[in-house]
Amino acid sequence: MIFRNPLKLLFYLCLLVVVLLVGYKVYLNLFTEDFEGIHTEQVERIDRQIEPGKPFSFAVVGNINNSVGVFEDRIIPELNNSGIDLLVSAGNAVSGGGEDKYRALYGTLSHLDIPYLLTFGAHEYEDFGSFRFYDHFGPHFFSIQAGNARLIFLDSTGKTPWRWQMRWLKELLERDTSEARILFIGHPPLHPDKDAPFDQKEDYLAPPEFRDALLKTAKTHDIDLVFSANLSLYSEQAVGGTTFITTGGAGGLVMNNDISFYHYVRVNVGANGEVSHSLQRVTVGQHPILKRLESLWFFIYSLFYTGYLNFLLIVAVFAALAIKLYGAIFIGKDYYPDYDLDPAPWLERQLRIAMFTNNYLPFIGGVPISIERLRRGLEDLGDKLLVVAPRYKGQPETEAHVLRVPSLLAMGEDREFRLANIFLGRIRKRLRAFKPDIIHLHHPFWLGSLGLFVARRLKVPAIYTYHTRLEHYAHFVPLPGMLFRNLISHALIKRFANKCDGVIVPTYSTEEYLRMIGVKTPTFVQPTGIEYQRFQDVRPEEMDQLRNRLNLGDEKVFISVSRLSNEKNIDFMIEAIDALRQETDVPFRFLMIGDGHQKERLQAKIEELGLQQHFTLVGAVPPEDMATWYRLGDAFLFASKSETQGMVILEAMAAGLTVVAVRSSGIEDVVRHGFNGFKTPEKQDQWRAQVKRLLEDDELREKLAAQALDFAKDYSVEQFAADVRTIYATTLAMFAKKRNRTGSKQA
Repeated sequence: MIFRNPLKLLFYLCLLVVVLLVGYKVYLNLFTEDFEGIHTEQVERIDRQIEPGKPFSFAVVGNINNSVGVFEDRIIPELNNSGIDLLVSAGNAVSGGGEDKYRALYGTLSHLDIPYLLTFGAHEYEDFGSFRFYDHFGPHFFSIQAGNARLIFLDSTGKTPWRWQMRWLKELLERDTSEARILFIGHPPLHPDKDAPFDQKEDYLAPPEFRDALLKTAKTHDIDLVFSANLSLYSEQAVGGTTFITTGGAGGLVMNNDISFYHYVRVNVGANGEVSHSLQRVTVGQHPILKRLESLWFFIYSLFYTGYLNFLLIVAVFAALAIKLYGAIFIGKDYYPDYDLDPAPWLERQLRIAMFTNNYLPFIGGVPISIERLRRGLEDLGDKLLVVAPRYKGQPETEAHVLRVPSLLAMGEDREFRLANIFLGRIRKRLRAFKPDIIHLHHPFWLGSLGLFVARRLKVPAIYTYHTRLEHYAHFVPLPGMLFRNLISHALIKRFANKCDGVIVPTYSTEEYLRMIGVKTPTFVQPTGIEYQRFQDVRPEEMDQLRNRLNLGDEKVFISVSRLSNEKNIDFMIEAIDALRQETDVPFRFLMIGDGHQKERLQAKIEELGLQQHFTLVGAVPPEDMATWYRLGDAFLFASKSETQGMVILEAMAAGLTVVAVRSSGIEDVVRHGFNGFKTPEKQDQWRAQVKRLLEDDELREKLAAQALDFAKDYSVEQFAADVRTIYATTLAMFAKKRNRTGSKQA
């Protein structure tokens, strides 16, 4: 198999390595067996194995540094077969004080067949490792009796005050009767007689007073050996009858020369307390051809095994970064649309279109009405439609063009939002039988997600219409409002839109929003159509009958159409109208058309303010009667900020109404300030001032109304359906071209 994009594959492989390594570190920290007070167990083993007056031997290692390749794979097997009785680390058994390092060391030491003791060194201390050492192993300074020998461990990191340790050490040695005394301290008290590779001032025992006190005590109390680590070499010096040994070759960084090499030290303690030691070199990877390059080779080898997890993690991160940079710099991108497309073959034949929506008629709302208009317009052009939508009470008994899906759950006070049962097998079966050319999705989740899945299974393009600003519906989601509003909603839209083959937006400001959140799918700006002619065909007698029914006289009439829900900002208009009636002598009525779960609360607010004569909640109006209601008005008022276009505003303009609206992405491209209406910030005084201006200035209102009527002519349903059909054909052409290109590469 030839991968279509090997760089992309390599990038995701690197990402997988990073995830696995991070996961492994999490596993080490959270899921491996806890261990504590290990030194207690080890001392008990030593007491059982080494009898007083009997000779014994032990190995001293320095700078294990969590080594796998050298210490675990080479030194531990050799120690297990050497007949020695225990192991002592002179310091730096871990490469750092992190929890994962300690847990990895514990795993490595579990391969030993002999007991062990650790010196608290520089690496054990760093990264807040001192409390981990104490919890997992034991105190930072201590001593034990092993046979006829006293083994003493000091803390050279500064964690424990050195004066306190020296006082403890003197008192210990004054009453000690051991025949051999061996001390372990992480930082070397003496500088080696040869230059240590990469050594720093802080690698040695400090302060000088501590070093001097230790040298004096070693001489006074006949300490036989002092072992240290922290340098990448082997060094041996005698001072005042005490031998000072620095050992740093148990797996950490070495240069593999005469000074710096892999090794451990074997110490023998006789029955009478005589002490001898011998250097045990460990040969790793020697090869005559690589002799001149072995320093570099062992540097890399040691680095890898010293902290192999960190090494792999860094390599994977940098590899992924390099691939990303390579793609950004060397792989050309064409940010312009593909103009070499021919939609004609699809425009010239009947299309089969499946639509997926989470709400549909008889539920009244902007999305269902838009879908219904598009369906009728496309069928008038000769296309075949299938709408997949939830089942409602009171829906038509026969709908050849609709596949109704029963609901799992209905949400909202009036149960207007329904979660359809997307798991029904008959949905997919019906779609396969329908054989759609393209699938049109009207929501980015639930039935919309099912539609996208079906499109991928049927290998047809999916196009998505961004109808609604999802962040304004946070009150319907069982999550913290700010979390959904500021993060999840935008991420959901971005992810869904980028999976589709095309996105339809109603306005240019909405297109800009999608680009800002990272949508890269081809986007088409296409306003929703309105039934313009229907608003012109309203008969005067129908209007007179409605005016008489509502007891309307000579007062001016404001109209608004909206679902009575939080995101529609109805409270804003109620409060503004309450203030307006006190600022003008011109009589007026506000007719709020629509229903929703906030109706009772809003009615209570109107009554509390005494607004019954000015503000009326009309309730739901059948779609076929809406034109008459619009024509009753003198102006259209709107305050919602959740729209992507505001189709009701275009309908109002088609009825000859000028508009006052709050600025939002759905309003910006439709309302032209001072031409067909006014748009203001969400500030009641500014919004109310424009409403008052239209109420009191008949000449201005009539002028803007005429211009609004002319503006709405360009948004007919017929033109809307024809334009969407062109978008379908263009998307089908892009999809076919992409499939042909992919097929030729695979071939």
